[in-house]
Amino acid sequence: MNGFSYPEVGATLHGGGLRPGYSRLYHRVRIGQGTDAFRVAAEALGTFRMHRRLPVGVTASAPRAELGADVTVTLAGVVRAPCRIVWVVDEPGRYGWAYGTLAGHPECGEEAFLLTLASKGDVWFDVIAFSRPGGRAARMLGGLVPVMQRLYARRCGMVLRGIARTAPGAVAG
Repeated sequence: MNGFSYPEVGATLHGGGLRPGYSRLYHRVRIGQGTDAFRVAAEALGTFRMHRRLPVGVTASAPRAELGADVTVTLAGVVRAPCRIVWVVDEPGRYGWAYGTLAGHPECGEEAFLLTLASKGDVWFDVIAFSRPGGRAARMLGGLVPVMQRLYARRCGMVLRGIARTAPGAVAG
């Protein structure tokens, strides 16, 4: 498993194959219009700028999202969530990446962030995740964890929409 705390590494890209017991999340939002908005949003996503504007603490072993890079997200200066990037997609009209949880993360699972430039110019942002409690604190929070994850996904979309608005000639979603 290469240090991952769950066996279905890469499932946010390939789908399927999840064992029972995971909460699933899919959040989609239009963040802008046009190639400039896509380009600016992809740069912010790839350099962890979106995450830093949430705001959460982010430390990464690489300046950009790359396969195998370690990323630790810190919430409220207290909760440390170590992850590793399990896939990156960088192709015309599609950019994104996912990280999977490592030992010490309060959850077990994966979270993906994916931008798509649709044929009519709309820029879509998807957050796709699956998780289950990985420690006592997450189990104690129970049903609050999926609610917090949905709020986090919505906040990611709002932040990325704001960043996309800064693109020359871009129209935000």
